Amino acid sequence: MALPIAVQLYSVREALATDYEGVIRQIAAMGYAGVEAAGMYGESVESAARLFSELGLTVPSAHLPLPIGDDKSRVLDTAATLGVQYVVLAWLPAEELRTVDQIKAHCERMNEGSANAKANGLTLCYHNHWWEVELIEVLGDRTPLDVMLEHLDPSVAFEVDLYWVKTGGADPVLTLNRLGARVPLVHVKDGSAKVEDSMLAVGDGTLNYPAILPAAAHATWAIVELDRCATDMLTAVRRSYDYLVKTGLGRGRQSMG
Repeated sequence: MALPIAVQLYSVREALATDYEGVIRQIAAMGYAGVEAAGMYGESVESAARLFSELGLTVPSAHLPLPIGDDKSRVLDTAATLGVQYVVLAWLPAEELRTVDQIKAHCERMNEGSANAKANGLTLCYHNHWWEVELIEVLGDRTPLDVMLEHLDPSVAFEVDLYWVKTGGADPVLTLNRLGARVPLVHVKDGSAKVEDSMLAVGDGTLNYPAILPAAAHATWAIVELDRCATDMLTAVRRSYDYLVKTGLGRGRQSMG
């Protein structure tokens, strides 16, 4: 079944900083079913939530700090205001995922955050980049993801960035199959799958999404995210949506029923 399509607002961060409401209205007009929050770019959480609601945009998830320690109440309040189901830890620095002890320490923090999220009806997800799937000699020729899976509580889910998986040298389909039901969200972007290159609209690059996305059997959303783009960003966001709908891989707001 075609997944509902959202856009990660980090993609359009520069435009949001100058005209938040106007850009969100453009995204809604493109047909997107939802948005994934990542910072407010000068907007308050409350006013952004009202705008999303007015436009019929679902907010399935948000990139937020772990809901632990001093951040706990703020993160949980933000999640409640936006109405998200998933709280996503956007990244961990590559240099902090190079030994088992480092990875285990981060997993302990994520496990604590997951317990707090779960107690509030939320699911904690981790969003990968390329370095989590690279083989590292000091890990016994394992990847940081291999070690994470040994120490993370099963309640911690994953927002799998399929482009970064390929960039790191792993197979996106095998990664989705391996993680199975722990992948409620997928990030889609396109391009050369080389770290140094800018991205392209989904469908304009090297990833074979018609072969990849069906393997995301447990995903509930496909989220377009272009960290940077070789073309105009809003044009690429529109092209990505159109490609996913045209190929039957995704569906927009009008078809949500």
